[in-house]
Amino acid sequence: MNIAGWLARTAATRGETPALLLGADLVASYGKFAERAARIAGGLRVHGIAPGDRVGIYAKNCPDYLIAMFGIWWAGAVAVPVNAKLHPKEAAFILDDAGATLCFVSDGLDAPNAVPFGTITADPIPLASCDASDLAWLFYTSGTTGKPKGVQITHGMIAATSTCYPIDVDPVSPDDAALYAAPMSHGAGIYAPIHVRMGARHIAPASGGFDPAEVLALSKAHGPTSMFMAPTMVRRLLDEAKACGEVGHGIKTIVYGGGPMYRADIEDAVAWMGPKFVQIYGQGECPMAITALSRADVADRTHPRWGARLLSVGRAQSLVEVKVDAAPGEIGEIMVKGAPVMPGYWQNSDATQKTLKEGWLMTGDVGMLDEDGYLTLQDRSKDVIISGGSNIYPREVEEALLTHPSVVEVSVVGRPSAEWGEDVVAFVVGSDLDEAALDAHCLSQIARFKRPKAYIAVAELPKNNYGKVLKTELRKRL
Repeated sequence: MNIAGWLARTAATRGETPALLLGADLVASYGKFAERAARIAGGLRVHGIAPGDRVGIYAKNCPDYLIAMFGIWWAGAVAVPVNAKLHPKEAAFILDDAGATLCFVSDGLDAPNAVPFGTITADPIPLASCDASDLAWLFYTSGTTGKPKGVQITHGMIAATSTCYPIDVDPVSPDDAALYAAPMSHGAGIYAPIHVRMGARHIAPASGGFDPAEVLALSKAHGPTSMFMAPTMVRRLLDEAKACGEVGHGIKTIVYGGGPMYRADIEDAVAWMGPKFVQIYGQGECPMAITALSRADVADRTHPRWGARLLSVGRAQSLVEVKVDAAPGEIGEIMVKGAPVMPGYWQNSDATQKTLKEGWLMTGDVGMLDEDGYLTLQDRSKDVIISGGSNIYPREVEEALLTHPSVVEVSVVGRPSAEWGEDVVAFVVGSDLDEAALDAHCLSQIARFKRPKAYIAVAELPKNNYGKVLKTELRKRL
């Protein structure tokens, strides 16, 4: 199956329905959306792009992004989306590794074999035939610990993730709108196909990126909107909403994931904006589709274990199995198998063999499953601190510190120690930080051996272009 066939089907039955918007302005109906995608496919064919060839997209969020992506699929080619925030050298590495012979770019960006949107077009061609196992998307990992690896995402994987979305995350109707606040090159873009299939509207902010005030205004103007956000984006949106006295009118659902959402932040968000939040846990290797914590679970304050559930990432989504490589109730590596799991990395058999074992994806994350199937993440396995022979999970220490009123952000890492193996060190963003007060605060909440041996005040935490804290950079500072 070709995932672009979903666009063709929606266009056939809802051709006059509004499809693509730039801010408040309508750009295309579903009929025009499908026609333009088919014309891009024709243009790609004229330029020698055959089924299976890779075509890059290095652009900010915009309606042309979706037209190009579905046009690439329409031609049977493979989309290689590249985050617009990456340095041109980083983008060039990805495009070269993928063997992309063309790359769509937006204004102000440049890349090898670049072509501006709108320049590759021709007579429309028929939808290419694809199998579910055919490659649709090459997703490059963030590369926080080395060179990015290309995750092979097939048409079948996108269909599986899309099937899980209305079952486990949020139902979709033609009245809905998908607002692209986060990069289309990542999770936000993975959610586009299900909204296309259901005939929902697709709104790209006029800014091309994430502006909290713009998100609040667009949601209020356009009606039931859903969007994906990283936890840091949720915090910024909440701060803006509070500052202007808004509660998120028009926002139907905010799906959050891609990093740790601290309990204090999500409690604050639900208290101010209401039950609009759903958490997902996934990886590029199983995009957006490992577990989900429903809006009911996120908002519930009546269940006797609501606090523990709020700290979890929910339960397995419908098309996967999830287990932990440890005895029940104990911490171990998280493993997943099912239709949304990748077949392997692009031209990297060694990494594939290390990550896929007997059909199971070894996520590299460590966590624990409770008796009701709720999965609680601890940390990436590489981030676990071993001090005096005991495992210390940075997130537990971070959660404790974030409840102190002076702490805005924190990241905990291990520092080599001749005596203990590793010491716990906390990098803290905040105001009026007092080390003794922070130490006393930790001792009131966690075991003494887990408390930081040092607190380092910083103006900001180093982050990659996807908002993830670069713990490797923090370790280098030590």
